[in-house]
Amino acid sequence: MGLRQGARGLRGESGLWSGDELDLDAYLARIGYVAERGRELVPDARTLAGLHRAHIRAVPFENLDVALGRRVPLDLKSLQDKIVGRRRGGYCYEQNSLFAAVLERIGFTVSGRGARNRSRGGALTPVTHALLVVTLGGEQWLADVGFGWQGPLEPVPLRDGACVEQGGWTFGIGVEAEGIHVLRSLRPQGWTDLYAFAPQTLYPGDFAVMNHYSSSHPDSRFLGQVVAQRPGADVRRALVRETLSMVRTDGTTEERTLLVDELIAMLESEFGIELDEGERAALERMHPAGA
Repeated sequence: MGLRQGARGLRGESGLWSGDELDLDAYLARIGYVAERGRELVPDARTLAGLHRAHIRAVPFENLDVALGRRVPLDLKSLQDKIVGRRRGGYCYEQNSLFAAVLERIGFTVSGRGARNRSRGGALTPVTHALLVVTLGGEQWLADVGFGWQGPLEPVPLRDGACVEQGGWTFGIGVEAEGIHVLRSLRPQGWTDLYAFAPQTLYPGDFAVMNHYSSSHPDSRFLGQVVAQRPGADVRRALVRETLSMVRTDGTTEERTLLVDELIAMLESEFGIELDEGERAALERMHPAGA
């Protein structure tokens, strides 16, 4: 391989995420990750932060397979083919499953968690968001490359009261009753909860169950509409159906409605999603105005 690995081996401590099947060099090329000169790709905080930043920058959050009525497999071969080979994005189960395999391959200790989304108001939502927790030197870090435009750019220390600034965006961790961790974002109006999760470890099979709900249940917000998001450093973008929303670090927002002929161009130019002709035609037909 082009980058050397640390001495802890290929499978980390669990082997659950199929890291030994990963084409690591292809993944690193996909996200544009370049290791520091003379530095091994070892399981430490610098490597974790660098991989997280590069993945967020390169791979968009998107639900297009769900919107098009396709099955969403989570086996590593399918994830590599879609996200690495075809340069597509994915939603949380896909992106964090792939990222877990990457971390495991390098030798990190990584486990899954399931969260309730709190970014949509006060409603009690089901546990449908998948994220990761990485343990380094006895300290836990929240790692999440699949929360879309509101998510962190880098890992966040998983301890009560932690507060980190990431390129103009600020995130914090709180702990509630029963050991529930809450990821929060600092907005001009104050702290806003993004999601909450219990310390219970989840496994690939649990991600598969949540994925089945989100990709097929009639109450899933991912069915029947295009969702694409990108948590950029200067401006964060979200496309839901035909509405493009943008928010900047100073809290200013912008929203506009895309015409049919703008939809595909926006997905490709602003979100970096590479589509074939059939996908372009199908997504244009989904626009409320029709193709």
